[in-house]
Amino acid sequence: MNSFRLSALILALNIKQPVTLISGRYLNFVYASKVAINLIYLAPMNIHSTFWREFLSEKDLKKGTTTLGLVCKDGIVMATEMRATMGNLIGHKTTKKLFQISDNMGLTVAGLVGDAQMLARWLSAEVKLYELKNGRQMSLKAASTLMANIMNGRRYMPFWVQLLLGGIDSEGSHVYSLDAAGGSIPDKYQTTGSGSPFVYGVLEDRFKENMTVAQGKELGVRALVAAMKRDSASGDGISMCVINSKGYHPVSPDELKKIETNLEA
Repeated sequence: MNSFRLSALILALNIKQPVTLISGRYLNFVYASKVAINLIYLAPMNIHSTFWREFLSEKDLKKGTTTLGLVCKDGIVMATEMRATMGNLIGHKTTKKLFQISDNMGLTVAGLVGDAQMLARWLSAEVKLYELKNGRQMSLKAASTLMANIMNGRRYMPFWVQLLLGGIDSEGSHVYSLDAAGGSIPDKYQTTGSGSPFVYGVLEDRFKENMTVAQGKELGVRALVAAMKRDSASGDGISMCVINSKGYHPVSPDELKKIETNLEA
């Protein structure tokens, strides 16, 4: 049997019936009689009940999102679509997945809305406190390390998110991908969510080193449109920002519509 290091308490296991522990992908308590079941599982899955056991299913917690971040020679482009799904249901059509953290950085989120919004508020507060105490902006490396440490501290009961942190500092432009276990990886372009395979197909073909922000905005729209056409869990419009030496700048819906129209021509 595999060993598990649990960071949480198993609560309310107050029964007298025989119990069998099944390890592997699941950590299940299977009872010999028809009673309530309690368990802990170490991955972001939903709980489903059967007559004899409770278990967690990956496919039934499948969510949908597409986000991206691009490093350009004169700044950063970050963008998301705006659909929120609950299984097969489109739960919301104007979901905010792009957050301004400070004047020099932004955050895109994929995963559970509650976890994502809380982490965005947490990081924004920490960055502002740093700026007040030190009188200067926090670097992207420091902010990504801070968020990675926060998420790694919950790796056994994780936040169900994947994040992109992007921005500009004294060392240049950066985009970091952060996973639920606290991994932090910088790259020239990144994408997350269920539509990311389609976005990567576009970016691998069209991304170029030292492209301008104007070219990055066009590429970002092209990639998200491709994802929204093929990923049913992504859609309902685009939210985009540019981060450069002058600050954080949301891209207006009219400009996004103009770019999309030009791509269709």
